[in-house]
Amino acid sequence: MHQLNSMPEVDEYNTLGLPKSIEDTQNLLANCLTKQNAIPQESYFFCLELVNTHEFIGLMGLNLGRATYKSGEVWYKIHPTHWRQGYTTEALERILNFAFKDLQLHRVEAGCATANIASVRVLEKVGMTREGQTRKKLPIRGQWVDNYEYAILEEDYLKLPDKTQ
Repeated sequence: MHQLNSMPEVDEYNTLGLPKSIEDTQNLLANCLTKQNAIPQESYFFCLELVNTHEFIGLMGLNLGRATYKSGEVWYKIHPTHWRQGYTTEALERILNFAFKDLQLHRVEAGCATANIASVRVLEKVGMTREGQTRKKLPIRGQWVDNYEYAILEEDYLKLPDKTQ
C-alpha cells in the first residue's frame, strides 16, 4: 500500500499527495480500518489482487453517505503495471453489484479530475453518467483542479446487461 501511494504516476490526480513516511501510510490505513469497522459501517475498503497469483494490484473503496440518502462514493488506485488491462473496470463492476444488491443503495457517485481520461473511461464503461463539472474543486499538488461528477442510480444499474440476476 505504501509503495502504491508513493508512486508519482498514481498520485498525479490524487488529493492526498505522496506520503512523507511509512507512518503516514499506516495512519491512512488505520483511518480506513476504523471507518470500515465502525457500527454502523461507514466504509468498505478492498485490496485488489489477481485471482491466479494473489498479486496485490491496487485499492478500491466505497464510502457510505447518510443512511437516509442510501448513497455511496467509490474511489480506486491501481498499480501502473496493471493499467489498461480491464482490472479497474472489473473491480468497479463488482463494487457496484455489492452496493446495489447487498447494501441496497439507491445511488453511487464518483469524481475524477477532468484531465484523468483513464478514470473518465472506466466510470463511463461501468454505466456511470457524468452529471456535472465542478470548477477548481480538487487540491492537487498546490493547484486547484476541475472535477467531473459521476453517478449511477440503482434503476440505471439494473438496466445494464447481465445485472438483473
